[in-house]
Amino acid sequence: MTWLDLPDNSLFGLHNLPYGVFSRDGGAPRVGVAVGDQVLDLSAVAASLGAPFAAVVAGPVLNPLLAAGRPVWRQVRATLGEWLTDPGAAESVRPHLYPRGDVRLHLPVEVGDYVDFYASEHHASNVGRMFRPDSAPLTPNWKHLPIGYHGRSGSVVVSGTPVVRPCGQRKGPGDAVPVFGPSVRMDIEAEVGFLVGAGSELGSPVPAKAFPEHVFGVFLLNDWSARDLQAWEYVPLGPFLGKSFATSISPWIVPLDALEAARIAPGAQDPEPLEYLRDAEGWGLDLALEVRLNGHVVARPPYSAMYWTPAQMLAHMTVNGASVRPGDIYGSGTVSGPEPDQRGSLLELCWGGAEPFALPDGGTRTFLEDGDEVTLSATAPGPDGTRIGFGEVTGRIAPARG
Repeated sequence: MTWLDLPDNSLFGLHNLPYGVFSRDGGAPRVGVAVGDQVLDLSAVAASLGAPFAAVVAGPVLNPLLAAGRPVWRQVRATLGEWLTDPGAAESVRPHLYPRGDVRLHLPVEVGDYVDFYASEHHASNVGRMFRPDSAPLTPNWKHLPIGYHGRSGSVVVSGTPVVRPCGQRKGPGDAVPVFGPSVRMDIEAEVGFLVGAGSELGSPVPAKAFPEHVFGVFLLNDWSARDLQAWEYVPLGPFLGKSFATSISPWIVPLDALEAARIAPGAQDPEPLEYLRDAEGWGLDLALEVRLNGHVVARPPYSAMYWTPAQMLAHMTVNGASVRPGDIYGSGTVSGPEPDQRGSLLELCWGGAEPFALPDGGTRTFLEDGDEVTLSATAPGPDGTRIGFGEVTGRIAPARG
């Protein structure tokens, strides 16, 4: 039991304790932990109580904590649990709790590299049916390896940052030549992101079984996509300007250790992956995502339906000897399920623009209009029938500039 007044159904209860970075009254960013509807200033408490890990949680980003490795991650989490359950610690801890509504949340990490995958068979099949109607929905390599692309870490932004409509080249079916201008097919991709903690040595692959030694936690990610720019540019090297203008992430990082109750056996994979991709530990995750457009729920994608696991993604990302560093992130790719209301992109929801979908206010959408706001949220099973939350990642489309 905790000395805090926490409701039993809190998504940010003691079984969660996600990490973020916050500031108050214009002060310097500090490492914080979400507890109920409050934020605990972990930087201040650790310093005042002389915690052995105080230096790695001093802020202004989580990277020093990430680099410290799993034994320290577990030490910090265990100590937080002690502080929040021991009545004798209340007097020291309580002054460093602030209402979440009174703080400003920041990008929690200095992002190193950013890789985005394409790990949902349902999403990949839907896209294949739209764009290659006379061919097999999946490309020949899709079930042999997790397909991905290397993104632009400098345009990763925290939830709430406006997303400026990008400009670029596009060429529609009726255009004789490409034209330049703002994207007219702005889209989202509802994804789950993974934050690398402990790094690896260049030249040394990270095996799938080492996933929990290297990945610190999980967050939500919206891979904004300009589908018209993407369609014209992606042959032969893949996504570029259609993706690199903005990627939004949630401000709270849920520790991997908080997700034990959310682990499930991954779905069957046929053909059996090559040896280096075999996830013997089984890192399937039962996460329930929700996509809201201007406040209206338009999709509920289930992460449990993903084909490739995050452990397999990490193994493939490093099998050539590429290293990972504290603060690297990678995304799952669009999370989509088998049902129409489980599709994690507008591209799928409107079937490439051919089938506008209805909104509860009487409007319809294909792709995003200026002023539209998209919010992703998610929950997962916690211990003893509880649920844990990931918070939200929100972005509003601002008009193109220039």
